Amino acid sequence: MESNRKTKFGMLELALVVFFMSSSASEILPKAQNVAWSSVNFKSMLTWSPKPTNYSYTVEFSELGQDRERTPHCIRTMEPECDLTAELKNLKAYYSADILSEPMRGVSSDLIEFPHVRSEKFSPYYDTAIGRPEFKIEVSSDKRKMTLHVTDVPTALFNEDNKRLNIRDVFGDNLQYKVTYRKAKSTGKKEKISKSSIIELMDLDQGVSYCFYVQAFLPFRVLDKQHGEISSYQCSPEDNTSIFEEYGMGVIAGAIFIIILAITTIIIVIVMCCRRRKRAKNTGKEGLALKGV
Repeated sequence: MESNRKTKFGMLELALVVFFMSSSASEILPKAQNVAWSSVNFKSMLTWSPKPTNYSYTVEFSELGQDRERTPHCIRTMEPECDLTAELKNLKAYYSADILSEPMRGVSSDLIEFPHVRSEKFSPYYDTAIGRPEFKIEVSSDKRKMTLHVTDVPTALFNEDNKRLNIRDVFGDNLQYKVTYRKAKSTGKKEKISKSSIIELMDLDQGVSYCFYVQAFLPFRVLDKQHGEISSYQCSPEDNTSIFEEYGMGVIAGAIFIIILAITTIIIVIVMCCRRRKRAKNTGKEGLALKGV
């Protein structure tokens, strides 16, 4: 009986020690807060707060359902962020991460488990934000077609040959562009979706200036992550070509000659008609005078 009491008392004592050690650890080693993924053009950062003072953070990450990994630059770090761009190799996979609050480097601890916080799941392919693209406007010789040449946005990723990849390299045919455009002197807007980085806009009003902006469009994503950042606004030049430059002196001279000829012909016809009417009236008067005789 006495032995059972001692055993129960010992277990209670151990539980109290673990509890107070855990409570003390939570006070000395605060848990990370505001844990979030931040990713633009596949540069994927895990961020949190606050910045530590007398303790550090260690990040453990993995694909969902896989074993946890660590990266050397995010072990007992004094920074409230961890760059995992190069670690998330399977771009289409979903990942989660734990931020552990630990003693600083060189400081030991008797704790078995450190306070930690888990992030939400994240996928580079489905969640990274796409930055604003750049483009150039080409106007056709007849000024009825404009072509936008879009530069695919570069990413933070590199291939095996250490060549930087752009978003076309990553998304392939899944990448589209949305063009929004209007006449420079109008407020009405139109949109065009293109699977190509070379976008042709046909049947535009000749010589009219149009304004454009472009953004990446990823229709396979959830609605609030389909559109990339909007590009800068660009307008095509307004056509200030004079009529002489547009048609040439020969054409204009020929047109003027035809107009003068047409006007002259009309005048001659009118004059001839007037003379005929006048002659007809005179002939009628002479006939009445002979009857009177």
